[in-house]
Amino acid sequence: MTAPIAAIILAAGKGTRMKSDLHKVLHPIAGRPMLLHLIDSLDAAGVTERVVVVGSLREQVEAAVVPLGARIAVQDDQLGTAHATLQARAALEGFDGIAVICFGDVPFLGTGTVIRLVERLQAKDHPRVAVLGFRPENPGAYGRIMAEGDGRILAMVEYKDANERQRAERLCNSGVMAVRTADLWPLLERVGNDNAAGEYYLPDIVMLTIQDGERPVVIEASEAEVMGVNSRAELAGAELVWQRARRERAMADGATLIAPETVWFAHDTQVGRDVLIEPHVIFGPGVRVADRVTIHAFSHIEGAEILSGAQIGPYARLRPGTRLEQGAKIGNFVETKNTVMGPGAKANHLTYLGDATVGAGANIGAGTITCNYDGFFKSRTAIGNGAFVGSNSALVAPVTIGDGAIVAAGSVVTRDIENNALGITRAAQEVKPGWARKFRELRAAKKAEQKAAK
Repeated sequence: MTAPIAAIILAAGKGTRMKSDLHKVLHPIAGRPMLLHLIDSLDAAGVTERVVVVGSLREQVEAAVVPLGARIAVQDDQLGTAHATLQARAALEGFDGIAVICFGDVPFLGTGTVIRLVERLQAKDHPRVAVLGFRPENPGAYGRIMAEGDGRILAMVEYKDANERQRAERLCNSGVMAVRTADLWPLLERVGNDNAAGEYYLPDIVMLTIQDGERPVVIEASEAEVMGVNSRAELAGAELVWQRARRERAMADGATLIAPETVWFAHDTQVGRDVLIEPHVIFGPGVRVADRVTIHAFSHIEGAEILSGAQIGPYARLRPGTRLEQGAKIGNFVETKNTVMGPGAKANHLTYLGDATVGAGANIGAGTITCNYDGFFKSRTAIGNGAFVGSNSALVAPVTIGDGAIVAAGSVVTRDIENNALGITRAAQEVKPGWARKFRELRAAKKAEQKAAK
């Protein structure tokens, strides 16, 4: 029987290398704070209790995780990772199960890896601690793990305290581990700070179990899965890792990306089959793309639902609340917000549609805008099925254009237009024969007179 699982997420550090007023773990990857990426993975692994240990900028972290049901523990003094973990004891009072200890700035810890770690702790040999290790290309200053071939740990040591032989080891400590709570709290209380940094190290609980004659073990994960994010450069690197994986998945699921390295997805982007995505397309959060959609180059899409057969761009911007129904088309330099385009409706170029409903088969001419904001309130524009809005028209909301109605080019529409009617609001054209020739002659003569006077 699987024991209940709690996660202790360490997020008390200042993250000074970010040089930011935003807490390090809240910096986004694919439009979602890295801490929430981690929490999603933990939840999917069956974690039922989550405690986030906070310190610097704690109010920011609390605001992000408390609505998700996470509990908060506070580390007022930064005395090391063992001390930080111990702060979670009160929040987990009465919990009897397995604690997975991880870091808020390690966003890609996978659900499968968490499950493997927990399962290893519950294996028949009953290890007291299960540690997650990895073999980085450049081990650098990571703590080292000396282990036997079967994964039994012989020793763990921080890089600052390691000798040359230990530093030559390539198996490194990710900092992630699983421990039964019945073992965790007594072990943490025994950790000392007799080391180069004078801190209470979490890995020391492994050495304590070895001293007790117990058997701690290590399992391994990829370097990408346990990469930490401590600087803007590392944040950019993490974003690239995530995007590469997401692009591969989109193509494996049946989408065509002409230049994959130029397409940027959000954490929740949904893309159907036979979707064509041209270069330099950016997805913000909240986008759902159905099958057989074409998205042309240099388009930006956020908070939009796009049904099958629709076409977008190039150079289009779809903002939150946009819905394109089957076969609708948004062309170049068109912006939409909180707007529904009915089946087959078209806005091919140079248009702004905000707070609007456009009926099936309607055509919106170039240069058309819906005037949806009066400086205080937003109002809607309704354009009927089969309506035709001529170029350079301004539709001043609230206003309704009926089914089959035509708005003459250059009109400023302030009143409803009934079904199948023509709406035209512009001054009558006046033509003065010969006026242009006389104007040019008079102006040329005046210019010559001024030049002669000089």
